[in-house]
Amino acid sequence: MEAHPSHAELSHVLPKYPKTAGSLLQTYNDLKLAQQWEALEVLDVPSCARGAVKGRRPNTEDTLFVVPCSLAESLNISWFHQAFHDLGKPPHVYLAINADDSNIVYYKLSPGIVKPAV
Repeated sequence: MEAHPSHAELSHVLPKYPKTAGSLLQTYNDLKLAQQWEALEVLDVPSCARGAVKGRRPNTEDTLFVVPCSLAESLNISWFHQAFHDLGKPPHVYLAINADDSNIVYYKLSPGIVKPAV
């Protein structure tokens, strides 16, 4: 993993959370290379024992937060509350669920009950 070009941007978080390092690397590279997000920053989220990614979609001004996880992980409501708290209580967070075959599904999570757009 150290030979990968993205390792330098992730090196301050990867050694702290080896169980979630693969999900973080995969998500970071998808956002940077495939989706071409701008101003990417890797954040440490110690209460969730992982790193997260902060950045913007191309040609937008909104800062978004993405928390990677594995499809095999079990998450709970208190975990989500901690993630929102540690990230500064943004209006929503994207959960990047990584599968073993390198697929990533992004879910938009909002705190509380939110009425869907019509």
